[in-house]
Amino acid sequence: MPKNIKNIPRNYDNLGKFLKKGKVLVIYGPRRVGKTTLVKGFLKSFNGSYRIDSGEDINLENIISSRDFTRITRYAADNDLIFIDEAQYIKGIGLGLKIIVDQMEDIIVIATGSSSFDLATQVGEPLTGRKTTLTLYPIAQKELLTQYNKFDLKKKLPEFLVFGSYPEIVIKERKDDKIALLSEIVGSYLLKDILALENIKSSDFLMSLLKLLAFQVGSEVSVSELAVQLKANVKTIDRYLGLLEKTFVITKLGGYSGNLRKEVVKKYKYYFWDNGIRNAIISQFNNLEDRNDIGQLWENFIMIERLKKMSYDNIYGNRYFWRTYDRKEIDLIEERDGKLFGYEIKWGTKKVKNPDEFIKTYKNAIFKVINQDNYLDFIS
Repeated sequence: MPKNIKNIPRNYDNLGKFLKKGKVLVIYGPRRVGKTTLVKGFLKSFNGSYRIDSGEDINLENIISSRDFTRITRYAADNDLIFIDEAQYIKGIGLGLKIIVDQMEDIIVIATGSSSFDLATQVGEPLTGRKTTLTLYPIAQKELLTQYNKFDLKKKLPEFLVFGSYPEIVIKERKDDKIALLSEIVGSYLLKDILALENIKSSDFLMSLLKLLAFQVGSEVSVSELAVQLKANVKTIDRYLGLLEKTFVITKLGGYSGNLRKEVVKKYKYYFWDNGIRNAIISQFNNLEDRNDIGQLWENFIMIERLKKMSYDNIYGNRYFWRTYDRKEIDLIEERDGKLFGYEIKWGTKKVKNPDEFIKTYKNAIFKVINQDNYLDFIS
């Protein structure tokens, strides 16, 4: 693996093709996945003047949120490009950026945010027609295959399943170093945006919720059961699940229903955007041979890597799981171009019986098993 974070190839390394004068490039993604490194790496070869600032700077917030055209344009003057990191901390960031690009038609603006729910709310309407949006995730297998062949990457699979794919984790060689860094990310950064932007004083409740979700990866989650276990009401649980989604901690998968009344549709499955984060939350870093959750790790890994591929390759479609009340199920259904694609995700290579009822009901559907032999073709 690369010895330096900056040497890890990213899908958006050619950032220049996404930049336009008089436009804002918004880059979302979890904390510590390399958004700042990506932009600063591009700026090294940028042929023009630029300035770099952080949304955590109160002086910058005062300027951008002031709605004072003179102050804002004076701040941006004499620069070809403005880069504002952690932009979600600036109230009214969208309107402030709109003023910059409206008043200075030749300027380029880049804003990064680790919290999509706040940044999206503030930039969406003000910047309609004035922005391009990218999302950067933890390192994708697809990205690593630009440097490593499939054989070498497969040998590293146990590390990805246990420790995940955050850039700083990928380059660490010692297990103790990986554990220490993951523990730091979970303890200091994972919930920072929710705590700061939602005025939540304690992370204990959120961590308790995440622990319950970590043990239910790949299973349907009952919000009412979570509420009982955490001694909270259903609305509170729903709110926190939404916040955890919007801050790139978890993502949900709903049930597919087409022609059968007995298909389950009202529950969701939740997956973590990174296996290492999931394992750090429950403090389990055992080797694969010493674990009883290898199926969950494998399913979470494949689900997320597939999401990364679809995002980076601009593959558009809806995603679901499929299950009937009599327990017939398929892990992943993709609905693309009017067709259904069913995927069963299995750690072993044992032959899987075809889902006859699904194939009979949806005659044009395609079904495939994703296992250790063919997974890289599916996610890269």
